[in-house]
Amino acid sequence: MAKSFTPFSKEQLLPQEEKLEIISRKGELFIGIPNETAFQEKRVCLTPDAVSALVNNGHRVLIEAGAGVSASFSDSDYSEAGGEITKDTAKVFSCPMILKVEPPSLEEIKMINPQTILISALQIKTQTKAYFTALAKKRITALAFEYIRDEDGAYPAVRQLSEIAGTATVHIAAELLSNTFQGNGLLFGNISGVPPTEVVILGAGTVGEFAARKAIGLGANIRVFDNSITKLRRLQSNLNTNIYTSTVQPKNVHKALMRCDVAIGAVRGANRAPVLVSEAMVETMKSGSVIIDVSIDMGGCFETSEVTTHNNPTFIKHGVIHYCVPNIPARYSRTASVSISNIFTPYLLKIADDGGIENALRFDRGLKNGLYFYHGILTNKSVAAWFDLDCSDVNLLIF
Repeated sequence: MAKSFTPFSKEQLLPQEEKLEIISRKGELFIGIPNETAFQEKRVCLTPDAVSALVNNGHRVLIEAGAGVSASFSDSDYSEAGGEITKDTAKVFSCPMILKVEPPSLEEIKMINPQTILISALQIKTQTKAYFTALAKKRITALAFEYIRDEDGAYPAVRQLSEIAGTATVHIAAELLSNTFQGNGLLFGNISGVPPTEVVILGAGTVGEFAARKAIGLGANIRVFDNSITKLRRLQSNLNTNIYTSTVQPKNVHKALMRCDVAIGAVRGANRAPVLVSEAMVETMKSGSVIIDVSIDMGGCFETSEVTTHNNPTFIKHGVIHYCVPNIPARYSRTASVSISNIFTPYLLKIADDGGIENALRFDRGLKNGLYFYHGILTNKSVAAWFDLDCSDVNLLIF
């Protein structure tokens, strides 16, 4: 019998299950970006450049009209990048994946469809039990970007925003020292023949490091206090210069505060920032000196601190100018938006390449660390302990 001719090789005729599986794993994302409605929140999750990258990879991005305006991104910028613009808020919240900077309000959760993927900040200190109950009812899968780790085990979103906050404190202090803001009339830095600005920084984390970096760059003398020798050593190494560092000893802190022009509070705590500076210490500071309490979102590390807003950012107590605005990065909304977008975009592309959130969580431990709700089941132990809720091990749900 004659041998039949075929244009295919023997290997090509073999079943191609593996190849088909790989192809089918590629997923298309449909992302909704609503307007941020939280008080004085001006940031947006994705820039037009990020939207362009996503659209060019075959994904859809639906943006509520005006979502990027406060960060100086117009609707036309997004439209030209390939994004779809709508004025219908409910339509945006009906997308299979929602991206937000601030966590959604209870009213916004009502507009979200069941089984939606939500990626936003969690801000556990500002939440209520009702928030998690609402997510559970909708069987939502939610990730908090401040909990996501990178391959080095660090928290990229937290570090990025902390870099902005740390750098911003020095710019803000420079403004407040001027006569315009009832300061001492000092120019922040070091001018020939004039004693340099004296700066005290409480906390040697990322905020403290970038505040120190900027202050040194302007020629100021700095003193950094932290109870972690490891952090102080790392700070010296990262700055590549010898600076005054000390553990937090009240006598030394008090002495430094008496002679400083600017004091920056950048310490954290498990539940609340520790109060390192008493009111009595503040009373001995120079009249017209400046306190910037970056820790105010955790209660503040100065006893005299009170929460202020971007519209009315300062108050004067014992002759000292206090700046106690939470969420300092929102003051620089465009820079902060670009930073957040730079973190979001690679993760979104990876989620699509992995075939969806399920596989992405399975393959990426850092991304899985950001998960706190999985199809309506709470998976974060910290949240469960804080609000006395039942919690399931994520590794038993995703394997």
